[in-house]
Amino acid sequence: MAEAHQAVGFRPSLTSDVAEADLSASALQEIYLSGLRSWKRHLSRFWNDFLTGVFPASPLSWLFLFSAIQLAWFLQLDPSLGLTEKIKELLPDWGGQHHRLRGVLAAALFASCLWGALIFTLHVALRLLLSYHGWLLEPHGAMSSPTKTWLALVRIFSGRHPMLFSYQRSLPRQPVPSVQDTVRKYLESVRPVLSDEDFDWTAGLAQEFLRLQASLLQWYLQLKSWWASNYVSDWWEEFVYLRSRNSLMVNSNYYMMDFLYVTPTPVQAARAGNAVHALLLYRHRLNRQEILPTLLMGMRPLCSAQYEKIFNTTRVPGAQKDHLRHLRDSRHVAVFHRGRFFRVGTHSPSGLLSPRALEQQFQRILDDPSPACPHEEHLAALTAAPRDLWAQARRSLKSRAGEALEAVEGAAFFVSLDSEPAGLTREDPAASLDAYAHALLAGRGHDRWYDKSFTLIVFSNGKLGLSVEHSWADCPVSGHMWEFTLATECFQLGYSVDGHCKGHPEPSLPRPQRLHWDLPDKVHLSIALALRAAKTLSGDTDCHVFPFSHFGKSFIRRCHLSSDSFIQTALQLAHFRDRGRFCLTYESAMTRLFLEGRTETVRSCTREACNFVRAMEDREKTDSQCLSLFRLAVDKHQALLKAAMSGQGVDRHLFALHIVSQLLHLQAPFLDQVHSEQWQLATSQIPVQQTHLFDVHNYPDYVSSGGGFGPVDDHGYGVSYIFMGDDTVTFHISSKKSSTKTDSHRLGQHIEDALLDVASLFQEGQRLKRGCRGRGEEDAGNRRGSLPGH
Repeated sequence: MAEAHQAVGFRPSLTSDVAEADLSASALQEIYLSGLRSWKRHLSRFWNDFLTGVFPASPLSWLFLFSAIQLAWFLQLDPSLGLTEKIKELLPDWGGQHHRLRGVLAAALFASCLWGALIFTLHVALRLLLSYHGWLLEPHGAMSSPTKTWLALVRIFSGRHPMLFSYQRSLPRQPVPSVQDTVRKYLESVRPVLSDEDFDWTAGLAQEFLRLQASLLQWYLQLKSWWASNYVSDWWEEFVYLRSRNSLMVNSNYYMMDFLYVTPTPVQAARAGNAVHALLLYRHRLNRQEILPTLLMGMRPLCSAQYEKIFNTTRVPGAQKDHLRHLRDSRHVAVFHRGRFFRVGTHSPSGLLSPRALEQQFQRILDDPSPACPHEEHLAALTAAPRDLWAQARRSLKSRAGEALEAVEGAAFFVSLDSEPAGLTREDPAASLDAYAHALLAGRGHDRWYDKSFTLIVFSNGKLGLSVEHSWADCPVSGHMWEFTLATECFQLGYSVDGHCKGHPEPSLPRPQRLHWDLPDKVHLSIALALRAAKTLSGDTDCHVFPFSHFGKSFIRRCHLSSDSFIQTALQLAHFRDRGRFCLTYESAMTRLFLEGRTETVRSCTREACNFVRAMEDREKTDSQCLSLFRLAVDKHQALLKAAMSGQGVDRHLFALHIVSQLLHLQAPFLDQVHSEQWQLATSQIPVQQTHLFDVHNYPDYVSSGGGFGPVDDHGYGVSYIFMGDDTVTFHISSKKSSTKTDSHRLGQHIEDALLDVASLFQEGQRLKRGCRGRGEEDAGNRRGSLPGH
């Protein structure tokens, strides 16, 4: 979600990591280390790899095969065609009485070899099947005979009852696209936003790059794609996230919201108790790999690697780059309330604490009258500071308050018990939603520990929220966890009539441990500087959230169009009306069809979208002409999205080429130009992945309202959206107040108008537009053809 900001801001700083003498060796060394990291990850989870590595077979299948071979020997048959006898000859001779044992061992070795060969064959066959992406390229709603055959074969080779990581060994590696195709697609993507002169200059740089540097850089990427698990993802994590020196707050972290219209209980401690218990239930299922892998079309598995670091993970600041510290287990959470830090145990000798026991512990913290120590209240502002400042302060902090710091960084996750209410209010719904989003994205600058993989935020009225650190995973993974949490704490755990967690308290539990910080004097100044910068950034962030309820996914589906492409094309119209010009647009698409894939960029501002926007602003164009151009724009966006998902996008390939050029200290003006671009419109759709957990027909209010992220550019917008049920789309918009060119509320109005205008091109949409609440028919009809006032 917030990755576009990091992608723009990254500047490879490699001089400290590579030797000047042999630049080629430096690049090869970096590629070697990438592969080494991949193998280390596999070795660290050897046992899970064994259990999932034999999938779609099972360990019991070896026993069945061994028993079958023994039965064949009993019937004087030799299914090994003499191989078992040869294996027996190679075994040591232990004497006559052990002759039968040698036969059993030889049969076991033959069974193991045959079993391994069969598993390897299944893996290769499944990997070849999963490398097919023809199903992505088919028209919306259609399925060809080859795709039906492919689905049947995938079903045969996929096995039954997969675990979370069962498909990891069978996933194909992300392909390295043709550099000529990538450059061609890039030039096509920037043509709508560049003048003729600028485009000719850029095209000249591109041709020079293809002639002089491209083949060498591409060779290194091909080498890495063969050696490492993924040719780009580890560099993306390191250079875009971990080497960034910017503040995590607003710039990198993103947020997730609670139910929009309901709050299951107003009791803060109770909501915290159920939510923490639900999150730890999710962790328990994750550790046992009981979470089902995500399947597209019910058959095509996505990579599950990002799930490994959801819990027990902290981003630790460093002088030049951060690193992710992940613990195998943690049996406590760190809690912040009114400037004080606490350690709350989550387990007793008998297992996970009940929701009611956790509520009791959180209530004890809320009732604790002790004040915060000097400077302790604002300590967490250091995690919102530029990373260099925080790294320096952390070294001093660790030497004097190492135990308290370890309790926070070693926690399963961070919990913030806020003293203020949040969420939708009837008195001022628009302002209350905006304030809710702002509290989740930025807070007060000192009440979130932004380094933790995520912070659970519980407001005083029982409203929930999530602040997520971005480097360890992307939004769909944290969103999957959040959907489970909301559904479990509300529908399965539930609350008593008086709003408390069900069950009984446990008075014998020790009280939460108050953490004490011995803060060195030089840290005091760092805290003051960090707090000032955090408050400035927070005050400059403008958030706007609005549910668009005139139509949603069901209407778009009846138009036989892709929901995401519909919204993206309408966003181009809205942004043009807001700014009066086109700009590069960033939409995040997942590449988890491949092993350790993360994201790719869809460049949504296409020539087709621009033609549609111009037609909508031209009063001489008829609705049928605009509709034809709209369909062309939607089809183009769909083609770009499918290309990105199938590893044929533009930006990750250019990014990886840029990294190799930096490793080789090779000047590539074209790549420098590409990575100096500004994304003034960054967008992302938040997927709803577990619809079976929510009954949107009987309980339409119990649906997650998505989340958002900060603006990518100081004069740009960050826009995310989620389809809530069939008839609502909730938008989250952010921008900078200091910019005279942006206004989140103004863009929100343009988005609403653009969606209605696009819908009016369809016959059913005309009725929707006429029936809009609070809008006159004349006003709605005059909206087309009007440019924004600046």
